[in-house]
Amino acid sequence: MATVNEQLQSASIGHAVDLQHLSNAEVRKVIKLLNSVDADLRARLIDAIERLGADSYTAKHLNAVLASVLELNKSIYASIGKVMAESVFDVGQYEVEYQGALFARVIPGQVLVEVQLNRVNLAQVREIALSRPFQGRLLKEWMGDLEAGRAVKIRDGIRIGMIEGQTTDQIVRRIMGTRAEGYADGLIERSRRDLESVVRTAISHTAQGAREAYYQQNDDLIDEVRWLSTLDNKTSAPCRLRDRLVYTNDIRHLPVGHKVPWLSGPGKLHWCCRSTSMPIIKSYEALRLSRGLPEGTRASMDGQVPQSTNYGDWIKSQSAARQDQVLGPARGKLLRDGGLDLDQFYNDKGKLLTLDQLREQDAAAFARAGL
Repeated sequence: MATVNEQLQSASIGHAVDLQHLSNAEVRKVIKLLNSVDADLRARLIDAIERLGADSYTAKHLNAVLASVLELNKSIYASIGKVMAESVFDVGQYEVEYQGALFARVIPGQVLVEVQLNRVNLAQVREIALSRPFQGRLLKEWMGDLEAGRAVKIRDGIRIGMIEGQTTDQIVRRIMGTRAEGYADGLIERSRRDLESVVRTAISHTAQGAREAYYQQNDDLIDEVRWLSTLDNKTSAPCRLRDRLVYTNDIRHLPVGHKVPWLSGPGKLHWCCRSTSMPIIKSYEALRLSRGLPEGTRASMDGQVPQSTNYGDWIKSQSAARQDQVLGPARGKLLRDGGLDLDQFYNDKGKLLTLDQLREQDAAAFARAGL
């Protein structure tokens, strides 16, 4: 039977995967919201450019005729900011509830009779979500920066177009992009990528902050904290270095048995950080629990740091249903029956290969999997 700490490690890896899926959904939601004003933005740009006129073009006149465009830009980012504030608060609240439910499920009931689980209150969650900076700024400040950055791109696109003598249609295409390229060739495409980075980082920052708050609220039960990194082709070098390292369970997070600093911590170390953490529960001896505990309970509460398990090992140990949920049904079958390893699903830049690309790379794997 797996020990408490082994169960917590497996659950923490799986939970990190689920949080990535949540991030994906949040990104789709806010990008859809940003894109919802594209038609209106295009119409206002055309009107502004035509009113600007090549003969009367000045910086002052440009700002005047762009007022409607910039108002729309400001309005949509304000809406996105409200949605994101609600989302990160919900993430923080869910995280502390998840940790409480996980501890209650994994730690034997006989232990919880003697060691009480402490909760993190909603005021703490709100402070973590909205009042702690990530990558140097608060969420609302990042939203302001994104809005201002897109406004600059729009102005620059018009200025360049005017200088080059482009038509209204050419200027708008420069700014918005073209349908043939999926609008990825427009100047404001970078705004979408920047927004995605902020969304993913805000979620991982909040989730990890809530996780740490729960661990520290229960420091009488938790001995230390272990860093867990998602080891695949996209894992950053700093996270690879820290994977499986152990730190003290307090605000200092001092290294235990090594010299690699915690810095901002997993999920917060860099933009779009996917690392997480797991708690190391104290042994039943360290907790000074009663000697009347059943032998199986004492064995499960050994206090040992579990043997390392990376993401690839973890996904292979999961049920077929869980593999399909994480990877998709086709990739799940390729993992189980096609003989492919997890890293073969990615190219050398860490981008997930399409099924067509995988089939071209290894048609035999598809045959073995019956696909």
